Amino acid sequence: MECLIGLQGKDFILVASDTMSARSVVSMKQDQDKMFPLSDKLLMLVCGESGDTAQFAEYIAKNIQLYKMRNGYELSPHAAANFTRKQLADALRSQTPYNVNMLLAGHDKEDGPSLYYMDYLASLNKVPFGVHGYGGFFSLSVMDRYYQKDMNQDEAMKLLQQCIDELSRRFIVNLPTFNVRVVNKDGIKNLGILKAKPTSS
Repeated sequence: MECLIGLQGKDFILVASDTMSARSVVSMKQDQDKMFPLSDKLLMLVCGESGDTAQFAEYIAKNIQLYKMRNGYELSPHAAANFTRKQLADALRSQTPYNVNMLLAGHDKEDGPSLYYMDYLASLNKVPFGVHGYGGFFSLSVMDRYYQKDMNQDEAMKLLQQCIDELSRRFIVNLPTFNVRVVNKDGIKNLGILKAKPTSS
């Protein structure tokens, strides 16, 4: 019942994740942060089994930091995405697979912004926009209709608001708030909480 949303703009990646932590039919908390910074300009959004998400994200983050300490420079978003996919694929073929779905948002000095979509079966794709979870049934059609390649940040925020409004209107599960962050050449910036606009009756 979780939802991760990401979209690439002209020189940034805008991402959002719901803040609900639930098990079965019970909502246990409403302030869960599902975003894990891997480096100064690389952010991972993770959903899935709660234990797997925290353990896998921390494992990837620490290994990327170790690489930087050993080599004196950070992995590019492309390299980090492929490293993450390899770890997920190896775990999938072991006795202890991780049940996690991810969006990786990063900015590279040479390649610019990039967004990667990865699922629990270790498939990896670079995408202009992506959604994980049941929110994809409602958000992807909005993205298909209104997404443009060279959107500025205000236009991207407006599109993100449209997706969240559609979820609020159509989805039977209540996802009241979303954490929003942007990744650009200046690093990762927190844009606060986004809520669905009240519908007029």
